[in-house]
Amino acid sequence: METLSSAILFELRDPRVKNVTILNVDTTGDIKESKVRVGVRGDAKVQSLTLHGLDSSRGFLQSKIADRLQTKSTPILKFILEPNWLDHLSATSQGFQDAAATAIKTEADSAEDESDSEAAHLEDDSGTDTDDEDDEDKDD
Repeated sequence: METLSSAILFELRDPRVKNVTILNVDTTGDIKESKVRVGVRGDAKVQSLTLHGLDSSRGFLQSKIADRLQTKSTPILKFILEPNWLDHLSATSQGFQDAAATAIKTEADSAEDESDSEAAHLEDDSGTDTDDEDDEDKDD
């Protein structure tokens, strides 16, 4: 995924390929084929042109993967356009924001409980220390 993204962004010279986001790469267990799910910003015509550009650049992109993987065989790339990828991305982003908010709240609650616990412990210790000092005075 990283190699493909980098090659498309920095090395691919096809003018049809722009505004591409690689969403996922599924590779078969025998490394014969990889399904590359992509999102493309733009209308249907732009998306179609971009997909054709990616298909015609398949050999170049596979060579970049071969250089990186250094395996006996290189997977054949099959590009699949995800039509509602922005909705999926927004939902995922919202899920991350909700999780972060929950983590922050939980962390704050935990810190508050800890400080309450420390305050109670200090109160208990102060009473115990005074009693110990009184016991020492009696022994003398």
